[in-house]
Order: sequence, then C-alpha cells, then structure tokens
Amino acid sequence: MLKMKSLFPEVDQIELDARKRNILNSPKKGGSSTADSIPYLEELGVEIMENVQPIQFTPNVNEHIHRWAPYVQGFSALFVQSIFHQYRRTYEQPTVLDPFAGCGTVLVQAKLNGFKSVGTELNPLLHFIADTKLNCWDVSPNYLLKTLNEMPRNRARPAPLFLKSALQFRAQVLRNLELINGGIAALETGTEKQKKVKDLLRLAFSAILTDCSNLKRTPCLGYVKNKVVDDAAPFVLFDQKVRQIADDLRLIQSQYKDYIHTESQVICANAMTFRHKTKFDLAITSPPYMNGLDYVMNYKIEMGWLEFVRSQRDLKKIKDDMVVCDNVSKGLIRKFYNRPSTYTNNWIEDIKANIKRNIRRRGAYRRGDMPYIVHKYFDDLYNVMRNVVPSLKSGARFILVVGDSLIADVYVPTDLLIVKIGLDLGFEVEKIEKARERRSGQIRSYKLRESIVTLLKR
Repeated sequence: MLKMKSLFPEVDQIELDARKRNILNSPKKGGSSTADSIPYLEELGVEIMENVQPIQFTPNVNEHIHRWAPYVQGFSALFVQSIFHQYRRTYEQPTVLDPFAGCGTVLVQAKLNGFKSVGTELNPLLHFIADTKLNCWDVSPNYLLKTLNEMPRNRARPAPLFLKSALQFRAQVLRNLELINGGIAALETGTEKQKKVKDLLRLAFSAILTDCSNLKRTPCLGYVKNKVVDDAAPFVLFDQKVRQIADDLRLIQSQYKDYIHTESQVICANAMTFRHKTKFDLAITSPPYMNGLDYVMNYKIEMGWLEFVRSQRDLKKIKDDMVVCDNVSKGLIRKFYNRPSTYTNNWIEDIKANIKRNIRRRGAYRRGDMPYIVHKYFDDLYNVMRNVVPSLKSGARFILVVGDSLIADVYVPTDLLIVKIGLDLGFEVEKIEKARERRSGQIRSYKLRESIVTLLKR
C-alpha cells in the first residue's frame, strides 16, 4: 500500500531493528517444514508423498473462461482437471462441491466436463465473477460485441470516493474509467439476455481496473513507483477483454455446446454455516491461507467500483465473516477468545503456548493476539469441514489444497492439522501430497510446503 511518512520515526526504527534482530537470531533459519513435521506425522501414523503439481492460478491466464478475470489466490484449472482424471473410474459423472469457490475455477472446470457443481463464496465480487463465468455460456458473441459498440461513452458514473480513487488512478485515466462505468450502467436489463450481457461487461470492466491503476497485485495490492498508464488504456483494455470473452463464447458454443446448460450454481453464503441439500461425490477446495494477505482489501477497488461495497465498514463486515487471516480486527479476536464454545486439540494448544512464549521472548511482534488468531483459523476450518460432512455421499472425497506457516518461530502444520480435524469428523486419510515448496515470509531461508490433503468419507 501507499507508504506515508511516519509521525513516530524513532518508534518505527526501534520496531524495525527488533524485527531484524529476531530474524538474525531465529532458531528457524535454514530450517524446513520437513523436519518440523516429523513428530506430527509420527503421531498421525502417516507420510507425506512428493508429487509436484502445477496448482497455482497463474496458468489460468491462458485458459478459456478462466482467464476472464484475474485472481492470484486461486489454483489452476489443470490441477482440477487432474483430479477429475484421477477419479474418472470411481466417479463417472460426479457432482462437485467447492465450499471456497473464489472466482469459480473448480466449478467452471466441472462444467467443461459436463459435471453438475455447486459452490459457496462469501465475497460478493468473487461470487459475481464465478456466477457470470458459469451462467453466461449461451450469450451470443455477436450480440455482446454489438452491445459493446453501441454502449454510451458520454455518461460518466463517478468512482467510489471512499477508496481514494484520485490517488489510485491518473486523472484522465480515472475520467475514462468513469465513462466506461457510466456506459455499462446505462444498459437495459429488461430481458435475461440483456442482463447476462451487462454482467459480462461488468466482469470485463472489473478485470481491467488494477491494470489501469497506479497499483499492482503481487499478490498483495500495493502502489507501484513510476508506473505509467496511458490515458487511452481503459478503452483499449476494456475492448480487448470483451473481445476475448466473445472469442471464448464462440469456442464454448462450438466445442462444449452439450454442456452449456449443465447445472452449475455458486451461492453467496458463508461455508461455515450454509447447509447444502445436494449430495456430492467430490469436494475440491483451497481455504484461505493463514498469512498476511487480506482477501477482502486485496479486491477493494473492484468491489467498490462494481458497488458491492459502499464504505470501509462494508469491507470490514465481509472480512469479519470470513475464515480469519492475520490482519483482522482485534475486537473480533477478543470476542473469539471470550467465547466458551470453540474447537481445539492438543496440537493447537501447544502451538498457541509456544507462540505466546516466543512473542514474550522477542519483545516485539506485529500482533500480540496471534495465538488466538491461529486458534480461530482452525476453529473456522473445523466449522467448514463439519458443515461439508453431511453433504458428502458415502465414498466421497474431500480434497483440500493448503499451505503451512511459520509464526513467531513456531511451525504451524496446517495440512496435518486439517488431517487431524478430518479424523475427528470421521474421515479417513487417503493421502497427503507435497505439491510444491514455498518460503516463509518471516524467515526466507525456512522452507514451507503447499500440500494436497485427500480425505475419504466412508
């Protein structure tokens, strides 16, 4: 984010020096999750298999439909397809669930295979993107381009003031975005066809906002020094994105015409509380990771421009309802640790105690309530997984892509804790696979992993 000059430079320097000192003195320097997982694996009586896979979202930028909107936190369509291929003989025509649907990668890939799918997504922007990517396959590409060409270009719709848009965009770029936004807003929605076309144009508009701004998402949203955006960029990029969508619609209607009306639904709901009536063969998902990435603020520009939120308070409300990350409000965490009924186990309690001890030893840490944030994260995941159990058929699989963490020099084996939660809920552990190696944001020499956990319901 934009760096402001501090009113307390001496305090900032003290904290910076403390962080540097703690990194230099960390007992985790040069360490790895492989070594630190051993006692947990021994207690579970399982092993982690090496199985390198392309699970990151990046390849999706070249995949039809998936490329309609950027979403750096998702996983790849290729990975989802590999799961369908792996279980093709077990489930010939599976019904698929994704409780953290995001921008709809699992659901779109299921539809491309002719599989019925359902997902839940709490973020209203991502819900809109996923729903549009799933349910506009019957739109005529020629009608979409005709609407684009006839769209008014002289009806500006103001940018959201609460987002400080004048700082995020150059003046003429901002003006041109407001003209595109106003043109879309002026479109009729009296018929289902008109509504779907307007949704596709709104999606295309949301997809270009960050590229037109003074910011970049890599993966956190932040200002980029000396970034130059041409005045005409909004019109050029918007036109390119709409034409890309039209090209994909032609492909769908030619090569996937039998699947256009396959039932695919994404529900704007909280996976911790929403109960499905459908029974599923496969649940494939990637929960939010326990890290410094703010899954709401990272998409605040798109959420504001598309009017899914109208204030910082709206953003905070969505964030407070999500699976917790390490930059939530202190008030939310206070409510959690004063709540009598929570999920816990001996691993969570040991990890909390170790984090508390290390924070005291360090003398400085970005969140003093980090032990309770960790606890709430696993309590939230427990509530999601408990909710998924009754919606799975006997013999169904629940496949989760997760990353582990290092917090205040304490290793947190997220994948193995999910396995432990799964066992508590009656799942069997089919396998744990290490898909790729990661690096800790705190101690760069410490090796973390991203894993695929496969649980089986008997």
